[in-house]
Amino acid sequence: MSIRDCALQSEAFAALKDVYDHRDREAARWRAAGRKVIGELGCDVPDELILAAGMLPVRICADPERPLAETDKYLEYAFDPMVRAQFEKIVDGTYYDQIDALAISNSTDVIIRVFLYLREIHRVEPEKKVPPVAFIDWLFTRHRIHQVRDEFIIGLFKQQVEAWAGRPITDEEIRAAGRICNENRQALREMARLRRGQEVRISGSEALVIIGAGLFMDRSEHTKLVRRVTADAAQWPVLAGPRVYYTGANQEDTVLYDKIEAAGMVVVGEDTDWGDRHYDRDYNLDYPVIRGIVDRYFLREFSAKKSTPAQRTEALDREVDAAGAQGVIFYTNQYDEVATWDMPKQRKSLEARGIRHITFGRMLWPVAKNEDLDEKLAGFAAQLKGGVR
Repeated sequence: MSIRDCALQSEAFAALKDVYDHRDREAARWRAAGRKVIGELGCDVPDELILAAGMLPVRICADPERPLAETDKYLEYAFDPMVRAQFEKIVDGTYYDQIDALAISNSTDVIIRVFLYLREIHRVEPEKKVPPVAFIDWLFTRHRIHQVRDEFIIGLFKQQVEAWAGRPITDEEIRAAGRICNENRQALREMARLRRGQEVRISGSEALVIIGAGLFMDRSEHTKLVRRVTADAAQWPVLAGPRVYYTGANQEDTVLYDKIEAAGMVVVGEDTDWGDRHYDRDYNLDYPVIRGIVDRYFLREFSAKKSTPAQRTEALDREVDAAGAQGVIFYTNQYDEVATWDMPKQRKSLEARGIRHITFGRMLWPVAKNEDLDEKLAGFAAQLKGGVR
């Protein structure tokens, strides 16, 4: 059954895992009922606007088993391999049949390049089954003039969402969607306390399932299931082993965390878009609706796109301390170099505070291709068990 016997037979966890394992099912139900589904590429697409329009936002994800026949026609090999696999499903017709449109945010430079390629495919090959694309050109530098520009950009995106929906979106609908998203984020924070409290009862792989299912299903239903799982997990056995914090490449499945846990460690947090960062800041209901969206996404927890190495170091130190982690795992995919800009300062800070770390750089994707990974993780676990922070 895996993942701790499907989280010790919790019905709510089983329901979330079913969504996590079958990511296109809920979207198919929505479309069969005549409702629209919007794909999201990048972590800064405002869910609030899509939900306010009565549409379902779903995260674009990769298929590690799928040949990249179409991608090889368009993208260089020097792309993050997971992004290349995401691109394949966009250009091979898979998402054309699963979503009504694709919203792309400039969350990373490689995603900007993906948008430019898709825009050119639309221009040169209009017959190709690629979903309609909208681009959100955020400015992430933290100045008032850039916040004002972002309010203009989000106003334009609101108009695009209204065009997809075929109707205007009211301010009250946006605030109602903001409340739904805030409730969901709060439920996930309550769940996270069982990962990083004095007694750890929810594993990292279980948390990835709980968080990740929400990227593919009705948000209110997800909130209900998360709260049921949290109530169940309060009675789960305490997990033993060195506590580690993960930073680096997004993990769209649990394979890497499964390996970390098999080595005897417990992942108590991560600063990735498929993990803790997904729920790190609320929508401010007291602001004008567009400003509330900009505030939420413009000022989210520090990511490499939005902050300096010094800010990223400060953020990592804070999160490691909050999680009570004894060690930190840095992990980046081949051709995924952005996070490496911050790592020298981060490692130096960790060392100064006596926190062990290990770096896995330029890793093959999917994770299973890295033949010596299990041995290296076991060695790191042994180091952590030999010393107490």
